[in-house]
Amino acid sequence: MKRIEAIIKPERFEQVRLCLEETGYPGLMVTKIDGHGKQKGVTRQWRGREYKIDLLPKVKVELVVPDKDVKKIIKAISEICRTGEVGDGKIFISPVDNAVRIRTSEEGDAALL
Repeated sequence: MKRIEAIIKPERFEQVRLCLEETGYPGLMVTKIDGHGKQKGVTRQWRGREYKIDLLPKVKVELVVPDKDVKKIIKAISEICRTGEVGDGKIFISPVDNAVRIRTSEEGDAALL
């Protein structure tokens, strides 16, 4: 099993959610976050004055999937979120030792779906 954490632009979240649901992964965790990568924020103008926004709004989508589905999920998220511009986001993949469904005590992949 793997945990997939995707940091994406907020405006792409609904498309990602719908795609994951269609792919068979309705269960996910979502956190609204602020941060920046290489771009180190953006400069905006308001009433003729420039100001800098260091931390940009992002959405972190987390899900745990069986090893066999990792590439399919990553491809789906990447295709939806890729604009070719700085700030499209990142995807992190990490191993998960086990999962337990509390209600039934199912473990491993059976606890995921």
